Amino acid sequence: MPAASPRSDEPRPAAGEIVLEEGDFHALSEGLARDPQYNDRRLLARRKLLALGKRAAGEIAAGGLALECRTSLHHPAVFNQMRVRRLWAYLVRGKADKRALRAVLGPELGKDLDSAYRNAYLCLALEADCVEVSLRIHADAWFDTQNLVNRLAKEGLRAWRDLLNARPGFFLRLHDWKGEWRCGALTDDKLEDYLKSFVPGQHALAVERRFPAPPGARGGVLAPEAPAELVRELCALVPLYRFTAWSAESDFLFQGKG
Repeated sequence: MPAASPRSDEPRPAAGEIVLEEGDFHALSEGLARDPQYNDRRLLARRKLLALGKRAAGEIAAGGLALECRTSLHHPAVFNQMRVRRLWAYLVRGKADKRALRAVLGPELGKDLDSAYRNAYLCLALEADCVEVSLRIHADAWFDTQNLVNRLAKEGLRAWRDLLNARPGFFLRLHDWKGEWRCGALTDDKLEDYLKSFVPGQHALAVERRFPAPPGARGGVLAPEAPAELVRELCALVPLYRFTAWSAESDFLFQGKG
């Protein structure tokens, strides 16, 4: 997941002034995803996501959790197979938390933490037909999922189940499998079924909700109030992030710790 850090001289829309437009999604459609003529349109959408991500990061910081906001590439490149079908802003652990995790992992295992996909992260993403709000953990961020698995083995499923069920409309997902676990209706049996298949270091984990953006539609994610609601939904995933991801206050990474 290469970061496309915006230049300091790039104009950024104020979060309260952002309105998503049909063109933000159209530029990500299959027919235009490779077309460099739409880079400017995608850059505008990326700036909107950056502003929303920074707004969410500020609200989350007020609650005592420091996360850094980054954005993805808006132009075709080798990293995205020369197609931009998805744009996202993602919030990852800050420098202090990365240093603390490196101290636990050691220099060899902790050397790649600067790559965002090697950390649990909160995500706000645009695709051609939807907006996604999610908590995502790549398979390579094995220490965060191992932290979760160890915590559940020690404490049981109740707290995780209750946090997931507090987000109706979201789905717990396992890697690229077609199965889905509906938040709001999860039982211990369903979560045990999930964990039987889930292997840290081999599988990605996601808790996501997708808001449709059908072509020609009005309202929904195109409504003026939608960006603020998306920020609220993203911030509402913070308790799940804090429960799952490794931190000095939630250290279950190695057996016998925590």
